[in-house]
Amino acid sequence: MKIIKLHTEKGLIKKAVDNNREAQKEIFNTYSPKMLGVCRQYVKDIHHAEDLLLEGFFKVFTHLHTFKHQGNFEGWIRRIVINTCISYLRKKSVIEYTDEEFSFNDMATINLENSTVDEIQQLIDNLPNGYKIVFNLFAIEGFKHTEIAEKLGISVSTSKSQLFKARKLLQENYLKLNTIVHEKN
Repeated sequence: MKIIKLHTEKGLIKKAVDNNREAQKEIFNTYSPKMLGVCRQYVKDIHHAEDLLLEGFFKVFTHLHTFKHQGNFEGWIRRIVINTCISYLRKKSVIEYTDEEFSFNDMATINLENSTVDEIQQLIDNLPNGYKIVFNLFAIEGFKHTEIAEKLGISVSTSKSQLFKARKLLQENYLKLNTIVHEKN
């Protein structure tokens, strides 16, 4: 992955604003791997995540002229991608704030003591959508509950309760799965 040096980032952004395809390609190639990871945090299916990545970058290039160089460019892109994912989930009406039970599926074979990022992501993926989105926004993206509530159109107390329930469910299921793995060995 290429790293854009700070003194060239402004020039690269200016070229991209002027529809320079090479500059746009460089920006996409630099940031798309991380942003695909962001999409995957919100959407389980990799194909949908890739579609959202492309939609997010379309918005980035459409609104690139509004970037004021006052904050972190990657952070600006990240917010656009997160908002794209949340909009998608709202349109699909898959965000529910419920007390559903965790689905084990084939997760019992994972050794959590040596768990990888993919395995942990799989645990998060299996959270109910309301829990997962609030958990990602708070624990991974660093949003405050007031920001989450505003972004999702829920109350601050709902945001807090969803985070509490998500953490509790992750902890419980981590312990359950760890017990299942030890019993098999």
